[in-house]
Amino acid sequence: MIEQSVSSPPRGGARLPVRAGAGRYLILTVVFICAACGLVYELELVALASYLIGDSVTQASVVLSVMVFAMGVGSLLAKRLRCRAAFGFGLLEAALALLGGSSALVLYASFIWLGESRYALVGFSLAIGVLIGAEIPLLMSLIQRFSRQDAEGTVADLFAADYVGALVGGLAFPFLLLPWLGQLTGALLTGAVNAVAGGGLVLWLFRRDLRPRSRWGLVIVNVLVLALLGTAAVLVDDFERAARRAVYGDQVRVALHTGAQEVVITGGRSGPLELYLDGRLRVSARDEFRYHEALVHPAMRGPHARVLILGGGDGLAAREVLRYRGVREVTVVELDPEVVRLARTDPALRELNGEVYGDGRVRAVYADAFMWLRGAVDAGGVGGRGGRGGPGGGPYDVVISDLPNPGVTASTKLYSEEFYGLATRVLADGGRLAVHAGSPVGERHTYWTVDATLRAAGFGTTPYHATGRPSGFAAGPDRVKDGTPAVSDWGFELAAVGATPRLGLARDAPRLRSLEGAMLVAGARGVERTRVRGLPASTLVHPRYG
Repeated sequence: MIEQSVSSPPRGGARLPVRAGAGRYLILTVVFICAACGLVYELELVALASYLIGDSVTQASVVLSVMVFAMGVGSLLAKRLRCRAAFGFGLLEAALALLGGSSALVLYASFIWLGESRYALVGFSLAIGVLIGAEIPLLMSLIQRFSRQDAEGTVADLFAADYVGALVGGLAFPFLLLPWLGQLTGALLTGAVNAVAGGGLVLWLFRRDLRPRSRWGLVIVNVLVLALLGTAAVLVDDFERAARRAVYGDQVRVALHTGAQEVVITGGRSGPLELYLDGRLRVSARDEFRYHEALVHPAMRGPHARVLILGGGDGLAAREVLRYRGVREVTVVELDPEVVRLARTDPALRELNGEVYGDGRVRAVYADAFMWLRGAVDAGGVGGRGGRGGPGGGPYDVVISDLPNPGVTASTKLYSEEFYGLATRVLADGGRLAVHAGSPVGERHTYWTVDATLRAAGFGTTPYHATGRPSGFAAGPDRVKDGTPAVSDWGFELAAVGATPRLGLARDAPRLRSLEGAMLVAGARGVERTRVRGLPASTLVHPRYG
């Protein structure tokens, strides 16, 4: 490669301030930084879409496909800027920094105050994708100022730096930005880094290519972008407090981000306690007894000395279990230790669950329910004491599946045939399994797919439901103006291996209504249609959720 000296201006441009090797290295470094920032923006949009809208598979597909399409459009549009590549790249990076850095704030605001974020999500995906797609063509024009005679090697270097930067950005987002800064501040910091890298490259390395007006214009634009991002970063705590009040009201007592989710508790002093997980109302003291009685009591008809609760770290299912004489051991397998800690220490939540964690029969295990069951089966036993998995104990008489709604894609494996197959291995002979399976009215296909999956795993099932609220978002259409949850229903499955368990409606659960007749009319037909389309029973097809 023939290097260009400082004293010899390259063909077709002004004299450059560094030698060709150093200039090439600086441009590749900026490519690396811009690629890392671009992937952070992309992952930020995917994470926000899953969190604010739900159904992460659909939302991730929409974001990624729209962004890839927009990147192609951006590459074509970049042709118009090649004659002024340095100035165009400077403006492009400033715009990308502002859009990408502010995307989280705008999407949150759209969801909270307008009640809809899908259109804003698509708009940001298009705009950010166009800008990212225009980066490489413009950088190719700039780097050729230093190495006109090695086009193949230049392209290879550019793409190598781009891919490595994307790797670093993809790892930094979940392991550094989210845990340490959160979504909002992390996006703002990424935008600031993007602006400094892009603006610094153009204003220093290619400053002699710019006219004075263009140079000052880029300086002013980048200063404004950094000022806006910095101001937003300073005010982000105030924004979060205002957003939290808009979503949850003025009685927020606990708000924390754990390694698994966002946990918010409202009320408990001057109003009914409500527990939200990732923005969804999980527990309301107004009606939680309907849900937990319906989930637990039908399964407790029969032997119940040893009970396994999958999920349910709030202790409310365990409260209902301990109402029965003869219960000797209750194991609660909860993914998030913070939920159990709050159930032990928060006065209102502890009062609501009857201080179950102070009962010597109750022990908590902190693990993913699927992996804990697999480990227990592989070890030839069931157990795990003191929050650590491990073999021990024996088969359970009752298994209570108090897990996230099956309409949330992240919980799909917890409603799979494999999961229920593991459950059969930890049940004693004649044991019962109770499953929260979503709403048979609002999520009809999902509900009956859970029923079909249980049957495919060897269970006989009795479907039933109880009147209750939908488990949607705190600021969604399922909440009326005064904050009272709209009335819907909860759907459940009572299952036993190789037999159809009896519900015992009149005696054990007077609020429950059997769905056996409805299953024969509607559910079985839906399952048959599912199998005709080639989907196995363990495949959970999600409706639009949230």
